[in-house]
Amino acid sequence: MISACLRILALTPLVTVMLFCQDAWALQTHGGIEGVVVHQVAHIQYLGALGYLLWDIRRSGFAGVGWLYLQRFCWLMMIWNGLAFIGHLAQMNLPEEAVSTEDGYLSALLLPPVSFDRWVYYVTALDHLVITPALFVLFLAMRSFSRAAVSEKMEEGR
Repeated sequence: MISACLRILALTPLVTVMLFCQDAWALQTHGGIEGVVVHQVAHIQYLGALGYLLWDIRRSGFAGVGWLYLQRFCWLMMIWNGLAFIGHLAQMNLPEEAVSTEDGYLSALLLPPVSFDRWVYYVTALDHLVITPALFVLFLAMRSFSRAAVSEKMEEGR
């Protein structure tokens, strides 16, 4: 009886969200300069944290494929952070009329004439070409760690 009540209690938030949810837009624009500054500082902090993680992995001399994948993830994410940082700076330097958002923000078009600033903005907007492989490499690292832990546990059980 108690376990049934606990199950119902545990499912209540899920059912509530499913019944009463509305549109949730996963896009946040930064109003004013303070939002951009905080966002840029976060990129710098994340870049530093990844650099420290990479340094610590190399210093510790961990062996195994998973640790190599994790190092590659750190490098790719550090590159992504640099691209995103530069891209945000380039976006701030663009005039408002440089980007057309007639069909909404997600279908933004960069308008001519092509200049260095616009070219930098365009190239850095392709940051998904770096972050997607980075997340895949992180998946490979976690899978490698998981498989190593399972095989180690099986060897202990023998």
